[in-house]
Amino acid sequence: MSTTVYQVTGMTCGHCESAVTSELSALEGVTSVQAVAATGLVTVTSAAPLDDEAVRAAVDEAGYELAGRA
Repeated sequence: MSTTVYQVTGMTCGHCESAVTSELSALEGVTSVQAVAATGLVTVTSAAPLDDEAVRAAVDEAGYELAGRA
């Protein structure tokens, strides 16, 4: 298992958290996602390390910006 914490900008509410969680959960191998709008931190647990560009694309699809790993 691999757990990575990302910094995502633009999240302000529960709906934002839900949108980011939904997109990241769709990535292959992802087992859990915890997004916290108050801090902008998103913790992703997956079967194997994720490709940063795949994570960036998923966050972008949700309408937010991946600032990088926290």
